[in-house]
Amino acid sequence: MIVLRIAKPPCRSTADPGGMRTDGRPVASTGRQPAPPWLRATFGAILLIGILVGWSIEGVVAGAQDAPLNQPTTLAPRTIPDFADLVAHVKPAVVSITSRLQVSREEADQETQRGQTLPFPFNQFPFNQMIPRPRAVEARGSGFIIKPDGTIVTNNHVVENAISVMVTLDDGSQLSARIAGRDPRTDIAVLKVTAARPLAYLELGDSSAVRAGEWVVAMGNPFGLGGTATVGIVSAQSRDIGAGPYDQFIQVDAPINQGNSGGPLFTQDGKVIGMTTAILSPSGGSVGIGFAVPSNVIRMIAPQLETAGHIVRGFIGVQTQSISQALAKALRLNDRAGALVAGVEPDGPAARAGVEVGDVVRAVNGQPVTTPRDLAVAVASIQPGSQARLVIVRSGREQSVTVTVAALPEQAVEASAAARQPQEAGLGLALGPLSSALRRQLDLPEATNGAVVIKVQPGSPADDAGILAGDVIVGVGTTAVNDPREATRAIRQAQQGEGNAVLLRIFRDGRPVFVAIDLAPSGKG
Repeated sequence: MIVLRIAKPPCRSTADPGGMRTDGRPVASTGRQPAPPWLRATFGAILLIGILVGWSIEGVVAGAQDAPLNQPTTLAPRTIPDFADLVAHVKPAVVSITSRLQVSREEADQETQRGQTLPFPFNQFPFNQMIPRPRAVEARGSGFIIKPDGTIVTNNHVVENAISVMVTLDDGSQLSARIAGRDPRTDIAVLKVTAARPLAYLELGDSSAVRAGEWVVAMGNPFGLGGTATVGIVSAQSRDIGAGPYDQFIQVDAPINQGNSGGPLFTQDGKVIGMTTAILSPSGGSVGIGFAVPSNVIRMIAPQLETAGHIVRGFIGVQTQSISQALAKALRLNDRAGALVAGVEPDGPAARAGVEVGDVVRAVNGQPVTTPRDLAVAVASIQPGSQARLVIVRSGREQSVTVTVAALPEQAVEASAAARQPQEAGLGLALGPLSSALRRQLDLPEATNGAVVIKVQPGSPADDAGILAGDVIVGVGTTAVNDPREATRAIRQAQQGEGNAVLLRIFRDGRPVFVAIDLAPSGKG
């Protein structure tokens, strides 16, 4: 206990110096003047304050010593917002998916071969006489209900090659699921379950309205831990990660791990704006870079999978590539927007409509095309049999072409953003003729004509630009060449032109691409 004590003044006579005794007789003065009244009042006030402070401290300390040590601390009411109500609202419509997969005989063979290398004394058993039998393994993922009748969406890779699929609801009940349809190109699958009651479901939002920096919540079944919620923000939109020709993923930093695939990504209004699909990670775990299929893609794909089991996409029969700065200069374009037509399928829809190699597609039915992926997505969404109006740039002039869209064949070469990016080229090439043996070796059609690159001079512009031996030059600009002599003559004529770049059309790895030779000085020292 702490007690403040007030020091008492020294005892003095009952006489007041220079004044009167208590009995009224005068006394001799001591030479000191009496304290003025204001000083005496101030001193009294200080004494009173000290006493009160002492009592307060003594009471507080005493109370602290008397209180039990395990007395809970009372905090102020919580004011930081959280996602508890949002998660509770969404959670009943999120499911865990268990797929029973068949192991191939090749995998079983590999497992048996691993058994044959066991050390002594295990190797005395006749492992080489074991007959590998395909067996089933389980894979886990996530999904969410989009209709009360038991319609569920998930990733295609969660249920691909499954011989049976089991869905676990939020309340723990398990239902056998049927795969209604799958689409590997967008990694979307639709499942159907039959329940005794209408099921909680989620509404698809508008993924095009999502902005970078917006709060999002992901839910799923990571590592078999169902009903897990993680929070982050939208990092970017329309990401192309090379997973397919129609990539337009939403990038998020909410933790996503194995088993989250197929789970919903939703905003603060409880609407789904994406389906978590992939992560970018050197370790296989979350590092804050995750990707989700946009809800607008799910809205377009899921109904077709539910009713038909597959997707019918539009097809015009072109191969396209991005436009580099050098290509833009060679094509005399003001910018790099558009999809450069690098190949046209013979007798395909585009060929019949008059689309030519070297055209740059800038729009489809009024929708701008800035990349080859934009063209692929736009054409794929058009109903086969319908007409599409393409805005193209040819020889520096803009014009329109009307194409009757066909259905995409299973083995068709798609107008895809996955087309090989062009290699910038320069001069310094040794060219040779194409022979039948070379055509077979380079996987070229027998009717292909042109000049094969035999050698690239070290340190030349061609070498610096990445031209490779084995590339086949089939055109200079939009002019076809049939042999090395024609190719050399066309290149020399292009060098004498007004532009500062020469455009070559080559075959590389069996694919036609354009490369541009920039004739301007590189600025190297």
